[in-house]
Amino acid sequence: MPESTDASPPSDEPGDRGGALPDLEKIFREAFGADVALPPELSAMFSALRADPTGSTAAAMVQQQFRAVFGSSDPGARLASATDTARKVVSSAGDPSVGPTERREVEQAVAVARLWLDPVTTLDAPAGPALAWSGAEWVESTMPRWAALVGPIAEGVAAASTDAMRKQLGRLGSLPNLSEIAEIPELAGLAELAGLTGTGGEAPSIDGLLAKLVPALEGLSAGMFSAQLGQAVGALAGDVLSGTEVGLPLVDVGAVALLPARVAELAQGLAIEPGQVRLYLAVRDAARVRLFAQVPWLAAQLEASVRDYGRHITIDTEAIEQAVQSVDLSDLAAVQQAFSQAELFGRATTPLQDAALARLETTLALVEGWVDLVTEQAVAATLPQASALGEAMRRRRAGGPAQRAFAGLVGIELRPRRLRDARNLWAALQDAGGIELRDESWTYPDLAPTGADLDDPLGYVERRQRPASPDAMDLELDRLLSGEDPGGS
Repeated sequence: MPESTDASPPSDEPGDRGGALPDLEKIFREAFGADVALPPELSAMFSALRADPTGSTAAAMVQQQFRAVFGSSDPGARLASATDTARKVVSSAGDPSVGPTERREVEQAVAVARLWLDPVTTLDAPAGPALAWSGAEWVESTMPRWAALVGPIAEGVAAASTDAMRKQLGRLGSLPNLSEIAEIPELAGLAELAGLTGTGGEAPSIDGLLAKLVPALEGLSAGMFSAQLGQAVGALAGDVLSGTEVGLPLVDVGAVALLPARVAELAQGLAIEPGQVRLYLAVRDAARVRLFAQVPWLAAQLEASVRDYGRHITIDTEAIEQAVQSVDLSDLAAVQQAFSQAELFGRATTPLQDAALARLETTLALVEGWVDLVTEQAVAATLPQASALGEAMRRRRAGGPAQRAFAGLVGIELRPRRLRDARNLWAALQDAGGIELRDESWTYPDLAPTGADLDDPLGYVERRQRPASPDAMDLELDRLLSGEDPGGS
């Protein structure tokens, strides 16, 4: 998270973390007594948390660490933290900035792509910019939509991880003497932080400490999931070629975006002239953007499927508890690291999840199948390496490190598993009724193909060609309007 410049005095409540930090010294003194002797290191930390960060570099670093780890009750602050983490992931892997020449090349490629698409689809091109992005710019532009998509998952993970950490802290209460904390390796650092080591005798109760720390634990859980989100989106940003390559509407309506550095890497790996690769990818992204813009219900259906899946996801609480038990709870960085490496999601899915997953995979397959067909028709006569580029895209969809990273974040692999069936269905529609019949099938959700239609594409084509039979209500209305039923019976 970017360093805060809020120099206001710290709040007395640990739940107030929008700008001020919790008054940890007050919490510990209420829990362990006002006269307890504090180690010099602990006193120094408390002083740093109270100090004005603008006047002390050390204080600023300490406060920044606490804010980054404990998170914030403000969703905007959590989003900023996830974005900052993702940018750091991209930067660590190498993320060159985009120069004027690359921007002109992308603008020219997108302009040509839009012209090539016009004859092969009835969907109009939306007005929107042609963008050349670095990985960091892709992160900045798409992170708000990622955060909205995984919101239900974040809530479930936060609740499970907070419960796990409360249980771990609850182990303190089962000890006859709290000075025995130091004998538990995972809790030794917490004991030192609380000034309990070497006290001897009957130590004070920690009920007050646990009650005061609950809001901080909730903030810690939210902050750690923000870090997890940032890691996953950062990994994707280091791999994606265009704004909507993952198949979701992540960019503003009408905008077509390419990442020149990633495009150049792909061209080098395929040994294909970069201009051809750029044009091919511009056509693909422009086709997908055109579809999302002209079919308003499509983006909403995709997002709803992802949210429905996440809302019913099973959190592996045992894995989270094991991650928490394996580290010293006073080492904030170690807690965050253990959490980020934990397998968060259970392997079993619920019937509601299975239904949402089926809808999502079908819709993704329909989108990518349509994009494949339209792109092939748009570039076949102009790009000599079109076939090789199409095969390269199919290999990428088989799943790479970025896709696995996102699967670890939300527990789902965003891959259109039935893409070939969908492409065949769109081709059959076009053979039967031209591009008009093919593209009209996107007009309403009820008209669009379903998962069952992918199993029987010819049956779907036959139904689309057959005029709908009027029902009884339609027949009676026709009689009334034609005057055949003057009594209006």
